Amino acid sequence: MRKNKYELKNVDLWYSDFQALKDVNMDIMEKEVTAFIGPSGCGKSTLIKTLNRMNDLVEGCRVTGKIHLDGQDIFGNINVNHLRKRVGMVFQKPNPFPMSIYDNIAFGPRTHGITAKLKLDEIVEKSLRDAAIWEETKDRLKKSALGLSGGQQQRLCIARALSVSPEVLLMDEPTSALDPISTSKIEDLISDLKGDYTVIIVTHNMQQATRISDKTAFFLLGEMVEFGKTETLFSMPKDKRCEDYITGRFG
Repeated sequence: MRKNKYELKNVDLWYSDFQALKDVNMDIMEKEVTAFIGPSGCGKSTLIKTLNRMNDLVEGCRVTGKIHLDGQDIFGNINVNHLRKRVGMVFQKPNPFPMSIYDNIAFGPRTHGITAKLKLDEIVEKSLRDAAIWEETKDRLKKSALGLSGGQQQRLCIARALSVSPEVLLMDEPTSALDPISTSKIEDLISDLKGDYTVIIVTHNMQQATRISDKTAFFLLGEMVEFGKTETLFSMPKDKRCEDYITGRFG
């Protein structure tokens, strides 16, 4: 039996006086792809950044309610660095470090105390293989990561996130800056990764949500309006606002 990876209860979030999330309740299952959809400014990126406490870095941000990861309160007595090791993040624009491909991948493991070259070599190869970019990079590991194409850089960033063996991978519009061929490669990769990881993706692209996600949540003005199996939500939405969004009446 699969279990809940995340449980969110009555989550509210404010940036100073502005309430960005309103009473969000959801259970996110392990080893599934969960998509967050909705128009710009609806709270989906805010929520994904709350799941590994990236929002701690935003001044005036406050969160109430409970977010549990494997039953543990992420705002309780928890080491934030350890939380971010367990919950990796891939951003909208590829952001490789200005160093070699090898050092990009080895950066996280080194931070967590792995220094043996053989072990690092193993992690670098496995991470690049898991991110489906080993064949394209194996002969240029010492070259700068900035020499890769946009799509390759994004797969490198996924490999970098995988290098510390996370349990969850958060992806904030990971293909919005990419061409269709690179997008397709990343989508195939996400489908492969869910065998080993819990993947949560924010996407503007509703076709993408239908192609890769098991469950979809629709957000509007900070509220989670509807959440369920992807095929059900897209074929028989229960809420009129969700129906209007997916049929293109607004957004």
